[in-house]
Amino acid sequence: PVEMKYLAVIESHLKSGKVSSDGAVGPWQFIPATARNYGLYVGRNRDERTDYYKSTHAAARMLTDLFAEFGDWLLVVAAYNGGSGNVYKAIRKSGGSKDFWVLQHYLPNESMNHVKKFIATHYIFEGEGGITTLTKEETKQLVSNAVKINEEEMKKSEAYNISGRFHSSV
Repeated sequence: PVEMKYLAVIESHLKSGKVSSDGAVGPWQFIPATARNYGLYVGRNRDERTDYYKSTHAAARMLTDLFAEFGDWLLVVAAYNGGSGNVYKAIRKSGGSKDFWVLQHYLPNESMNHVKKFIATHYIFEGEGGITTLTKEETKQLVSNAVKINEEEMKKSEAYNISGRFHSSV
């Protein structure tokens, strides 16, 4: 979702030259190993982590991979910040819950707060929440409340798998 752009706002304030204490660089704050895993060149004379275009495409691929892994945008934000391992550990410690609001206290404080900063930034820029500020369960409830069809309509319905580009509101 386009709202994931707010991650770069909280990661670096959109500054391409931003360098963190742990060596993360650029608007999306990639550490060298992750940057290389997503096809960015990190060298002495050139560092593609500072390239807005290339690093944004790398971040989009990473976010897509994390969503395929967790199926929940709030967990994606937590994993983007603290790594998938910390999210899996929090899931285990919470008794298997994949609801951010249940497992948040088992995450490192920085990751827990990162998710809350993301939600706050989304509200500041958009004036309201969206698909990226809801848990997977909240999203299901939103969709089920939005689409009310009776049993007869359900029998006449067909399901299609959609791939490629499409507008999410459609």
